[in-house]
Amino acid sequence: MSSFNNKVIVITGGSSGIGKALALNALSQGAKVGVCGRDAAKLQSQLGIANEHLLCIKADVSIEAECKAFIDAVQQKWGAIDVLINNAGISMRALFEEVDLSVLKELMDINFWGTVYTTKYALPFIKKQKGVIVGVSSIAGYRGLPCRTGYSASKYAMTGFLESLRTELLHTGVHVMWVCPGFIASNIRNVARGADGSAQKETPLDESKLMSAEECASIIMGSIEKRKRTVVMTGQGKLTVWMNKLFPALADKLVYKHFLNEPDSPMKGHK
Repeated sequence: MSSFNNKVIVITGGSSGIGKALALNALSQGAKVGVCGRDAAKLQSQLGIANEHLLCIKADVSIEAECKAFIDAVQQKWGAIDVLINNAGISMRALFEEVDLSVLKELMDINFWGTVYTTKYALPFIKKQKGVIVGVSSIAGYRGLPCRTGYSASKYAMTGFLESLRTELLHTGVHVMWVCPGFIASNIRNVARGADGSAQKETPLDESKLMSAEECASIIMGSIEKRKRTVVMTGQGKLTVWMNKLFPALADKLVYKHFLNEPDSPMKGHK
């Protein structure tokens, strides 16, 4: 029997990609799953509504009141929260000198503040269960990436917040961790913001060569079960973290070259 059987798992951003895969994985292991998304119809169509172990709530994590209402709804239904997975997130792809600053604010509101809001309201219940708080971060939270200034800033903020919180809660029985997927076959790049804030729609990557959302979700769930501190999922990600720590100047050059050669890179023609 799975260790998640009858545990209450809360997931933000569950209508597609990693969030959807996490919800389905948790349900398959017998967990009670509370999941939120900004599009209620899409959330329910992707996950279904005829399941007593599933609670779908419309919520925009950038809005504090909606995060509180989401957590309250889960608590009212099941009376406990064992795991909170802060998964909701959005990306961007634009040079800082060209981007509208509203794009950076939107990324901070969703990626960082969304994590803060849900964690704030879930924490009292997680403390009672000696549960787990998870942040789905990114290599961009270890190493700043060009054309992703807002994304990197939001992920650095997320991991800094979670590391501080982990230290505060060190002797409470609560475990705080974050995971860093590499490039995953999901729609996060399709809705990534361009310089003017509109959705990018087209991804520059070959999705067929990327890790699937389902494999990513399986790694995350296994890591939660083992209460790992941090998880960097790909060899490229591990190498980037290692290089950035030991040879930061070289990492600057390699990262610059990598993103310059990306299809339709905003960096081409700019110096």
